Amino acid sequence: MEHKAISIRPFIGAKDFELSRNFYRDLGFQETILSNDMSVFKTAGLAFYLQDAYVQDWIDNSMIFLEVEDVSRFWNELLALDLPSKYKSAKLTPIRRYDWGKECFLHDPSGILWHFGEFFK
Repeated sequence: MEHKAISIRPFIGAKDFELSRNFYRDLGFQETILSNDMSVFKTAGLAFYLQDAYVQDWIDNSMIFLEVEDVSRFWNELLALDLPSKYKSAKLTPIRRYDWGKECFLHDPSGILWHFGEFFK
């Protein structure tokens, strides 16, 4: 089967929808409100849906990998945002190196784990 995909947009939930909306705007995503309980957040042609829905098992097992050009630069920009001081549950984990590349991590206010990675060329 041949895919002629245009985009892929995961749906993620939020324990506190307004708090998560603020978090993702602070992280640099552009928000478009779709309804009272759903927004789409975009950056550089990529997007995800944020829902006002919380199921702990789902959130605790949600991970998103975002490939970035330069993870070291991205890490420094994350540090400058100081998200953990603004969002009690946000947690940053420094860059780790692997045989495939390197990545750093960020937990959003609900607990969703973001991987920001750079593949070795």
